[in-house]
Amino acid sequence: MKSNIKLKMGKIITIANQKGGVGKTTTAINLAACLGVLDKKTLLIDADPQANATSGVGLEPRKINNGIYDCIINGANPKDLILRTKSLNLDILPSHIDLVGAEIEMINLEDREFVFQKMFKHLSDQYDYILIDCSPSLGLLTLNSLTLSDSVIIPVQCEYFALEGLGKLLNTIKIVQSRLNKSLDIEGILLTMYDTRLRLSNQVVEEVKIHFQQLVFDTIIHRNTRLGEAPSHGETIIMHDASSKGAVNYLNLAKELIKKNQTQSSTNEVENNIEVNGF
Repeated sequence: MKSNIKLKMGKIITIANQKGGVGKTTTAINLAACLGVLDKKTLLIDADPQANATSGVGLEPRKINNGIYDCIINGANPKDLILRTKSLNLDILPSHIDLVGAEIEMINLEDREFVFQKMFKHLSDQYDYILIDCSPSLGLLTLNSLTLSDSVIIPVQCEYFALEGLGKLLNTIKIVQSRLNKSLDIEGILLTMYDTRLRLSNQVVEEVKIHFQQLVFDTIIHRNTRLGEAPSHGETIIMHDASSKGAVNYLNLAKELIKKNQTQSSTNEVENNIEVNGF
């Protein structure tokens, strides 16, 4: 009797969009923090040279001597570089300005698209969720993140050029799925910066839902002053103002993500039990 049951592994999710200013880092920080509050052990990997996710959880990038760059280029053990944050159940693998040069240095590496997979895949057995914050580009760092990940969340702002570049990103995801990571899924498209007062916001929501249907998260992130303030204090929204609209939105998103993945896990367990019992 052959058993196909695997050890429980955490889910690795990339948060990506090559268009800047869509709420990508805000989502990475606050979704990670809310997953932690909901008792899910979470790791945030800052793969953006701007290091905004690092500063957004209360760390100073200038004071960080070793980070993700040292893992990629110098072969440092990521376990030695992961730092605790002030937020419950949330750790971070920090970034640094040195990461700017990493893509150039990676060009000559063997299997350059699989560097992240070799360095970080083993971390998934220590966390429930690993979230990766990417730079606003489709370069080697983003490609590595997608190759490593189980799925991708795509933030899209509720503004005029919302769908600009989305086709290019989806095309890149298809290429990764066909050549580098066949198991990569789209976790969902997340609508951000929604303003109830603007007719345009409602039109964008309607258009995205028509185009992408079930791929769109039910939770929508509203434009919120507190969300903008929190990073300047080095705090996640849940620490800065837990009763704010932004905190409620990201908590709802975390709950939606957990519920979705619990449903998928239950289905997989049933399939595994059937195989183990010889049916």
